[in-house]
Amino acid sequence: MIEPDDAVRAVEAALFAAAEPLTAADLAEHVGLGVDVPAALARLVDDYAGRGVNLVERGGRWHFQTAPDLAHILRREREEPRRLSRAAVETLAIIAYHEPVSRADIEAIRGVQISRGTLDVLMEAGWVRPAGRREVPGRPLTYATTPAFLAHFGLESRRDLPGIEDLKAAGLLDPIEAALADMGQLELESDGEDA
Repeated sequence: MIEPDDAVRAVEAALFAAAEPLTAADLAEHVGLGVDVPAALARLVDDYAGRGVNLVERGGRWHFQTAPDLAHILRREREEPRRLSRAAVETLAIIAYHEPVSRADIEAIRGVQISRGTLDVLMEAGWVRPAGRREVPGRPLTYATTPAFLAHFGLESRRDLPGIEDLKAAGLLDPIEAALADMGQLELESDGEDA
């Protein structure tokens, strides 16, 4: 039987050496039988709380990440990634909120056709993956988000995506009534200028 401290060290070493986030099952395979992986993970979460790096779970996978309050230090050193186009951002949002979705679903929601390159960019970023085929005529391919999407945006699961009220509160969405009222006010002002 492996001693508790050795088990924690083994899980810590496996996570540190991993090229990508690991599930608890992956960790159990790496460190061997007789290790209480959930207990080791809980201890490591406590041990790393308040330090420069934290152990976090995103989408059922565990990895170390920079403490959120220190992220600004590393931003200067990091290469700025290519910005997503508006079409890519809209497509990513549709996939995240409605997954699994087909290309036809995305086009129906957006109201325009999407280019193949849009989905390719999202898959190259590691945020979107093929999620199988629908059992309907034509068997269209569907798409879903990945654990890397959750990790990049700091989400534990898709349930953590902001809702309509959250987006309105953040000022990212204007209530439709206010937008319509503003349009009506603008029309009244322009009518008054013509008189």
